[in-house]
Amino acid sequence: MDSTTCYAAALAAFAVMSAAPSSYSADNNLADIKGEVTKRHDEAVKRLHDWIAQVSIAAENRGYPEGAEYMARLAKDAGFQQATVVQTEGKPGVFATLDAGAAKTVGLYFMYDVKQFDPKEWTSSPTDAQIVEKANFGKAIVGRGAVNQKGPESAFLGALHAIKGAGKTMPVNLVLVAEGEEEIGSPHIGQIVHKPEVEAALQKCVGVFMPSTMQDPDGVVSISLGSKG
Repeated sequence: MDSTTCYAAALAAFAVMSAAPSSYSADNNLADIKGEVTKRHDEAVKRLHDWIAQVSIAAENRGYPEGAEYMARLAKDAGFQQATVVQTEGKPGVFATLDAGAAKTVGLYFMYDVKQFDPKEWTSSPTDAQIVEKANFGKAIVGRGAVNQKGPESAFLGALHAIKGAGKTMPVNLVLVAEGEEEIGSPHIGQIVHKPEVEAALQKCVGVFMPSTMQDPDGVVSISLGSKG
């Protein structure tokens, strides 16, 4: 993760929430947030490094409930006022809310689990999150989850830290639902979202955003604004 990627996530977190009034960004200088992104770069990289080291693999029953508890701490550290581990018949989920006092609310989907791996197939340990020089890419974090999905999610959390550090307020409230079984087909996500308090919060949302920031070899950052189906 570099500062460009994290800044793009900050813009996504702060500006693409189109449910917010159009005048909001005009009253809040994004330069302050960009400055916080730069200042907090090393902190953001360490956050991703440490999260990759906290492995949760549903197919191997590995890293539970620690993965859910870690996810809840990440949410609270990023400014969510409450973050709760939600028990299911399978692996636990996480439900968190950030009340910004806004008129509208946006949902967030996170996954904290990763696919299995064979360390012998990796050029460096998939759990060490080493920063290595990659041809045509420069410096990159190599580890299971760096791309799918902890990297983009960590960039979004880093953006929330930057927004908070700049003394800004999100233009929308946030409702986060995270699961730990995406890689095995999400068999129990229904049990998470249909918990009365979770369902009530989600019903207030005008849409759901899934962080998926990507950076091409030429440095161009892409932000997915939505999907159908």
